[in-house]
Amino acid sequence: MPQFLRLALVLTGLLAIGAANGLAKAEGLEELYSSQTIVNGKYEKNRQAGFKRCLDAVLVRVSGDPRLPAKAEMAALRDKAGSFVASFSYRDRMEGIPNHDDQGTYDRPHNLYCQYKPADIDPVLASLGSRPWLAERPRLAVFLATERGIRHFALDADDKRDLLMRESFSNAAAPLAMQVAFPMAAQLSQAGLDDKTLRDAAMPVLDKAAKKAGADQALSGSLMWSDKELGWIADWRLATASKTYIWQVRGVSFDEAFRVAIKGAAQILSGNGQPE
Repeated sequence: MPQFLRLALVLTGLLAIGAANGLAKAEGLEELYSSQTIVNGKYEKNRQAGFKRCLDAVLVRVSGDPRLPAKAEMAALRDKAGSFVASFSYRDRMEGIPNHDDQGTYDRPHNLYCQYKPADIDPVLASLGSRPWLAERPRLAVFLATERGIRHFALDADDKRDLLMRESFSNAAAPLAMQVAFPMAAQLSQAGLDDKTLRDAAMPVLDKAAKKAGADQALSGSLMWSDKELGWIADWRLATASKTYIWQVRGVSFDEAFRVAIKGAAQILSGNGQPE
């Protein structure tokens, strides 16, 4: 085979690989620069309200900084939230369920999906003193000690009684484009970890156990029910760059406790500092 033909074939192969990698990156960006919310029906008024919530969500999702929606500048940005949307679509949350009355025809809940372009969202982040967090997001293994009354346990991937908690954690991670994993009971046992030892376990030990659970690093927490607080008290730990961050939330549902955990982890990992 002539030398120039060999070079042409090599070049063609490299271009194909580059195109495939570019496509994968583009698809990843498309997923990152998206958000969703729930609206009643497809009214213009409800859609505009949904656009505002979706703008808040995509800015947090792309930057990893949950503090952005509280900035004073957001009021003016929300007033023109629809102008940042590249495209949107709906999905009927009651799809397949017949309407029972005329009102149901108009007020059925829908998921509103919003797609954005980096060229539109990145300048908004810059105006808020923020930036995109485009690095690959680590998968977190959740090591959680839970106590309510006489029941106390370590959350694991095997116990069916903990399914709602595991699902709630995964639901909390999705809006931040993050993923969580849970150690199996046998993995906890092999590492000498239970609901008591987890509370004080060193983060390097948990990070090592996280890798055995198929994750990149550990998110450690304790969850204790308080009658006085009328909710859960949750303490969280995450280590990065030789520093361990600690944050807490009190008197909340476990759904909110897990949202606080994921938002705090994203804030740390994206370089936005200590969670409040």
